[in-house]
Amino acid sequence: MADPLQNLTPAATIPAVRVELEPTNNAIQSLVLLERNNELSGLGVWITNTYAAMSVEERHRNYLVMIGFYNAVLPERSFPSFPAYLNHLERTSPQALLDKLMDRYARMPLKGGASCDPLDALPEGYDQRQVLASAANYIEFLRQRFDVSHVDVELETEAYSYAINPPAMKSLIVDHLRAMWNQYLAAEWKRVTLLLQSAVNAFHQVDLSHLSKLEAARLVSGKDLEEEKWQHILDRANKVTFVPNAHIGPYLWATTQEDTVCVLFGARLPKGSQFDAPDLSRAEIIVRLNALADDTRLRILRYILENGEQRSQDLIQKLDLSQSAASRHLQQLSATGYLTERRCEGAKCYQINPERVEETLQAISAFLIGKAPSTLDIRHFTN
Repeated sequence: MADPLQNLTPAATIPAVRVELEPTNNAIQSLVLLERNNELSGLGVWITNTYAAMSVEERHRNYLVMIGFYNAVLPERSFPSFPAYLNHLERTSPQALLDKLMDRYARMPLKGGASCDPLDALPEGYDQRQVLASAANYIEFLRQRFDVSHVDVELETEAYSYAINPPAMKSLIVDHLRAMWNQYLAAEWKRVTLLLQSAVNAFHQVDLSHLSKLEAARLVSGKDLEEEKWQHILDRANKVTFVPNAHIGPYLWATTQEDTVCVLFGARLPKGSQFDAPDLSRAEIIVRLNALADDTRLRILRYILENGEQRSQDLIQKLDLSQSAASRHLQQLSATGYLTERRCEGAKCYQINPERVEETLQAISAFLIGKAPSTLDIRHFTN
């Protein structure tokens, strides 16, 4: 029987580009961000504090559910609340949940192959029973679609043990999501809902209808996004929904939800907005200052300022950084906008972005004393 909630809003009334609260996708991605806590710097304080508070068992279950079963957990449409989505999952048959997981995997392009649409028919020759015939088959199925470094064999072997027992898989997913909601997410969602709704309301005052998807993404995120990468992401679906998140820090995160690409971004106000939301302004300032509140990141910025564009490998050698540390710091500085990034001779090269430094100082001044400082010349810092 068709879900009676599925067609409440006629598709023709939904604009191609919009900004919405999306409570379910918001909560799901925050749980996934817990698994990036040790990889990305600059995530929200809730991520760091929650991960520290979680028991070893909670961390393991979150890793298994949010990574091993991400494509089963990811909602295929909007829900009015996270509890409403949990109720929907409880009504979903175990086999339907397994089919959702496996079908999303099957539609993913093979490594080196052409991309595909999430609404495409299942590829010819795909046989779920054959894939699930053994753990080895399941791991190979994933390796055909993901880089080897992204396939955790131990994790996926455990995931396989649940996949061949759909009732156990469904119970694991639903029980974990409900426990995380009750223990950690419910109170946090209550705390940040007004902040996120303020961002949505502010962007609803901006006319996005005349913009391309890429132009809208740049306006909403406040970032000069790489055209080739983001054009490919945004063209995968008919509609794009931008979702403000309180925990993602300076990063962007795109997911596919049926015929819609959902792009999560750090909750912020549109540039030049007259919308009065001091909590939102403060949240954005915290994200920017977080990137500067580290000696290594300041050293990176200063070195590039004094020596011009640098390759990541040069920074590793000159500043005596490990590969992982350099990657983490450069990701945050680029995501926050203090560095611009481009490909040069097969490597990533970075330049300082003086406009972002100016914008940060102006935002701090406007927030604390009610006016922006006079225009800053970044070259003064080298004198």
